[in-house]
Amino acid sequence: MNEVIRQLCERKSVRSFTDEPVTPEEKSAVLRAAVMAPSAGCQQLYTIIDVTDGAVREALAESCDHQPFIAQAPMALVFCADARKWYDAYALAGCSPRTPGEGDLLLAVDDALIAAQNAVTAAWSLGIGSCYVGDVMENFERQREILRLPEYVFPAALVVFGRPTEQQERREKPPRCDMDIIVRENAYSPLTDGELRRMASKSFGGESFENWMRAFCARKYDSGFSREMTRSVASCLKMFRSGD
Repeated sequence: MNEVIRQLCERKSVRSFTDEPVTPEEKSAVLRAAVMAPSAGCQQLYTIIDVTDGAVREALAESCDHQPFIAQAPMALVFCADARKWYDAYALAGCSPRTPGEGDLLLAVDDALIAAQNAVTAAWSLGIGSCYVGDVMENFERQREILRLPEYVFPAALVVFGRPTEQQERREKPPRCDMDIIVRENAYSPLTDGELRRMASKSFGGESFENWMRAFCARKYDSGFSREMTRSVASCLKMFRSGD
């Protein structure tokens, strides 16, 4: 196994950081890796917001499900799906561009997340841990306010960075599904009952499948934050449909 693959397999989420700062050189390297990511038509349909203001960090920590570690992390980047800048460039060139639609949003989200994963991978190679914060997709109206996002820009991911504490370094990476659960050949095929049970077995340990699944469904899929995320994304999509 080469070094790149080893690090990709070993990387895990880190939510507790030492006080050691991320140096300007390290931040620059992480950001450079991000902007070198693959991109649809080389358009780089994203904007990265480097959140250095403490008040903005505190606001994000509160709006993203009250998570203090967001404000405490040495570095925080918001990867925004940006369907606006090319729209503005077309208009500047005298084109008559259509209003950005849902497809443009999804393409921009793809670009933003690919860039984010490059940043996360680069950071890990420097000994810097990270954690994706999906809650930034909730409370869309509030996030727009905090980050001063214009129309056709959506916060696809918030990622915090810093050096992991000793406890975080020792913490085991959660197990992943067996490869055959994830990879299908040539066409999609639904998982069998046995495969569905095996998919979840990495997490529920000695508890019964039914009990663990009911609790997990209530905690994640049917939770208030999950319903808010759905509402928030629907609000964003409404903005993209407004020009139809």
